Amino acid sequence: MRVEGVLRGYRDGVDAVVLGRLSTDPGPGTRDAFTAWLNSSLPTKRAIAQALVRDESGRVLLCELVYKQPWDLPGGVVDPAESPAHAVIRELREELGVTARIRSLAAVSWLPAWRGWDDATLFVFDVTVPAEQLGAIRLQPREIRAVHWCDTTDLAAHAADYTVRVAEQTIAALDAGAVPVYLEDGRPPTFD
Repeated sequence: MRVEGVLRGYRDGVDAVVLGRLSTDPGPGTRDAFTAWLNSSLPTKRAIAQALVRDESGRVLLCELVYKQPWDLPGGVVDPAESPAHAVIRELREELGVTARIRSLAAVSWLPAWRGWDDATLFVFDVTVPAEQLGAIRLQPREIRAVHWCDTTDLAAHAADYTVRVAEQTIAALDAGAVPVYLEDGRPPTFD
Protein backbone atom coordinates (compact mmCIF):
# COMPACT_ATOMS: atom_id res chain seq x y z
CA MET A 1 0.00 0.00 0.00
CA ARG A 2 1.14 3.54 -0.75
CA VAL A 3 -0.08 6.81 0.64
CA GLU A 4 -2.36 8.32 -2.02
CA GLY A 5 -3.47 11.39 -0.10
CA VAL A 6 -5.50 12.69 2.83
CA LEU A 7 -9.27 12.72 3.12
CA ARG A 8 -9.95 15.90 5.08
CA GLY A 9 -12.64 15.72 7.78
CA TYR A 10 -13.39 12.05 7.05
CA ARG A 11 -15.11 11.20 10.33
CA ASP A 12 -16.11 13.66 13.03
CA GLY A 13 -13.75 16.23 11.50
CA VAL A 14 -10.75 13.90 11.74
CA ASP A 15 -8.60 13.47 8.64
CA ALA A 16 -7.90 10.00 7.24
CA VAL A 17 -4.89 8.84 5.23
CA VAL A 18 -5.93 7.24 1.95
CA LEU A 19 -3.88 4.18 0.99
CA GLY A 20 -3.93 2.42 -2.34
CA ARG A 21 -2.26 -0.36 -4.29
CA LEU A 22 -2.06 -1.00 -8.02
CA SER A 23 -1.91 -4.52 -9.42
CA THR A 24 1.57 -3.67 -10.75
CA ASP A 25 2.88 -2.62 -7.33
CA PRO A 26 5.24 -4.97 -5.48
CA GLY A 27 3.53 -7.77 -3.60
CA PRO A 28 2.55 -7.19 0.04
CA GLY A 29 5.17 -8.24 2.57
CA THR A 30 8.11 -7.82 0.17
CA ARG A 31 11.08 -5.54 0.64
CA ASP A 32 10.07 -3.57 -2.47
CA ALA A 33 6.56 -3.04 -1.08
CA PHE A 34 8.03 -1.82 2.23
CA THR A 35 10.37 0.59 0.40
CA ALA A 36 7.49 1.90 -1.74
CA TRP A 37 5.35 2.47 1.36
CA LEU A 38 8.18 4.36 3.10
CA ASN A 39 8.86 6.46 0.00
CA SER A 40 5.19 7.43 -0.15
CA SER A 41 4.80 8.14 3.55
CA LEU A 42 8.03 9.60 4.91
CA PRO A 43 8.45 13.38 4.91
CA THR A 44 10.13 15.02 1.96
CA LYS A 45 11.94 18.33 1.97
CA ARG A 46 12.12 20.81 -0.86
CA ALA A 47 15.66 21.33 -2.11
CA ILE A 48 16.85 24.57 -3.69
CA ALA A 49 20.12 25.05 -5.59
CA GLN A 50 21.58 28.51 -6.05
CA ALA A 51 24.76 29.95 -7.51
CA LEU A 52 27.08 32.48 -5.97
CA VAL A 53 28.61 34.21 -9.00
CA ARG A 54 31.06 37.03 -8.29
CA ASP A 55 32.78 39.41 -10.66
CA GLU A 56 36.41 40.58 -10.46
CA SER A 57 35.35 43.33 -8.01
CA GLY A 58 33.68 40.80 -5.70
CA ARG A 59 30.14 41.92 -6.51
CA VAL A 60 27.45 39.22 -6.45
CA LEU A 61 25.06 38.47 -9.34
CA LEU A 62 21.42 38.77 -8.24
CA CYS A 63 18.25 38.15 -10.20
CA GLU A 64 15.31 40.52 -10.13
CA LEU A 65 12.44 38.05 -10.26
CA VAL A 66 9.06 38.40 -11.92
CA TYR A 67 7.13 36.52 -9.20
CA LYS A 68 8.50 38.05 -5.98
CA GLN A 69 9.84 41.41 -4.89
CA PRO A 70 13.13 40.51 -3.18
CA TRP A 71 16.03 39.87 -5.53
CA ASP A 72 17.68 36.47 -5.18
CA LEU A 73 20.72 34.46 -6.13
CA PRO A 74 20.32 32.68 -9.48
CA GLY A 75 19.02 29.14 -9.24
CA GLY A 76 15.84 27.38 -8.28
CA VAL A 77 14.07 24.29 -7.04
CA VAL A 78 15.73 20.92 -7.59
CA ASP A 79 13.56 18.66 -9.74
CA PRO A 80 12.68 15.10 -8.64
CA ALA A 81 15.58 12.68 -9.28
CA GLU A 82 17.93 15.61 -10.01
CA SER A 83 21.01 16.45 -7.97
CA PRO A 84 21.42 19.96 -6.56
CA ALA A 85 24.61 20.39 -8.62
CA HIS A 86 22.86 19.48 -11.86
CA ALA A 87 19.92 21.69 -10.90
CA VAL A 88 22.01 24.83 -10.47
CA ILE A 89 23.73 24.30 -13.84
CA ARG A 90 20.34 23.67 -15.49
CA GLU A 91 18.73 26.71 -13.87
CA LEU A 92 21.55 29.02 -15.01
CA ARG A 93 21.29 27.67 -18.55
CA GLU A 94 17.48 27.98 -18.64
CA GLU A 95 17.06 31.31 -16.86
CA LEU A 96 20.20 33.21 -17.91
CA GLY A 97 21.37 31.38 -21.04
CA VAL A 98 24.87 30.77 -19.64
CA THR A 99 27.12 27.74 -19.32
CA ALA A 100 28.26 27.65 -15.71
CA ARG A 101 30.97 25.62 -14.03
CA ILE A 102 30.83 24.66 -10.36
CA ARG A 103 34.02 25.30 -8.41
CA SER A 104 32.66 23.88 -5.14
CA LEU A 105 29.73 23.43 -2.85
CA ALA A 106 30.01 26.60 -0.76
CA ALA A 107 27.14 26.39 1.74
CA VAL A 108 24.17 24.37 2.85
CA SER A 109 21.47 26.25 4.74
CA TRP A 110 18.28 24.98 6.27
CA LEU A 111 15.54 27.52 5.61
CA PRO A 112 12.55 27.66 7.96
CA ALA A 113 9.02 28.04 6.64
CA TRP A 114 8.60 31.48 5.04
CA ARG A 115 5.56 33.30 3.65
CA GLY A 116 3.53 30.15 3.07
CA TRP A 117 6.44 28.02 1.84
CA ASP A 118 7.40 24.93 3.87
CA ASP A 119 10.95 24.66 5.14
CA ALA A 120 13.67 23.71 2.65
CA THR A 121 17.32 22.84 2.26
CA LEU A 122 19.36 25.33 0.24
CA PHE A 123 22.57 24.31 -1.55
CA VAL A 124 24.75 27.26 -2.58
CA PHE A 125 27.48 26.57 -5.13
CA ASP A 126 30.51 28.71 -5.93
CA VAL A 127 30.05 29.06 -9.68
CA THR A 128 32.04 30.62 -12.48
CA VAL A 129 30.62 31.76 -15.81
CA PRO A 130 32.79 32.76 -18.78
CA ALA A 131 33.09 36.58 -18.94
CA GLU A 132 31.85 36.75 -22.53
CA GLN A 133 28.63 34.98 -21.51
CA LEU A 134 28.05 37.32 -18.57
CA GLY A 135 28.03 40.19 -21.04
CA ALA A 136 25.40 38.44 -23.18
CA ILE A 137 22.93 37.04 -20.63
CA ARG A 138 19.62 35.91 -22.18
CA LEU A 139 16.88 36.21 -19.56
CA GLN A 140 13.98 33.79 -19.31
CA PRO A 141 11.26 36.50 -19.27
CA ARG A 142 8.63 34.47 -17.43
CA GLU A 143 10.92 34.29 -14.38
CA ILE A 144 13.70 36.89 -14.57
CA ARG A 145 13.07 40.61 -15.09
CA ALA A 146 16.72 41.70 -14.85
CA VAL A 147 20.08 40.82 -13.34
CA HIS A 148 22.22 43.08 -11.19
CA TRP A 149 25.77 43.06 -9.88
CA CYS A 150 25.49 43.95 -6.21
CA ASP A 151 27.92 44.95 -3.52
CA THR A 152 27.01 44.40 0.13
CA THR A 153 24.95 47.61 0.34
CA ASP A 154 22.94 46.77 -2.81
CA LEU A 155 22.45 43.22 -1.58
CA ALA A 156 20.99 44.41 1.73
CA ALA A 157 18.75 46.96 -0.04
CA HIS A 158 17.17 44.52 -2.51
CA ALA A 159 17.38 40.92 -1.23
CA ALA A 160 15.44 39.18 1.54
CA ASP A 161 17.21 39.10 4.91
CA TYR A 162 17.94 35.36 4.71
CA THR A 163 19.47 35.78 1.22
CA VAL A 164 21.73 38.54 2.55
CA ARG A 165 22.80 36.34 5.47
CA VAL A 166 23.42 33.31 3.25
CA ALA A 167 25.43 35.36 0.74
CA GLU A 168 27.53 37.10 3.41
CA GLN A 169 28.26 33.87 5.31
CA THR A 170 29.08 32.04 2.07
CA ILE A 171 31.41 34.78 0.83
CA ALA A 172 33.20 34.86 4.20
CA ALA A 173 33.64 31.07 4.14
CA LEU A 174 34.89 31.13 0.54
CA ASP A 175 37.35 33.94 1.27
CA ALA A 176 38.62 32.04 4.34
CA GLY A 177 38.93 28.78 2.38
CA ALA A 178 36.51 27.17 4.83
CA VAL A 179 33.83 25.79 2.54
CA PRO A 180 31.38 24.22 2.59
CA VAL A 181 29.75 25.93 5.53
CA TYR A 182 26.56 24.72 7.22
CA LEU A 183 23.98 27.37 8.12
CA GLU A 184 20.48 27.54 9.56
CA ASP A 185 18.41 30.39 8.15
CA GLY A 186 21.67 31.84 6.85
CA ARG A 187 23.32 31.85 10.29
CA PRO A 188 25.99 29.65 11.82
CA PRO A 189 24.05 27.27 14.06
CA THR A 190 24.43 26.87 17.78
CA PHE A 191 24.21 23.26 18.83
CA ASP A 192 22.94 23.77 22.37
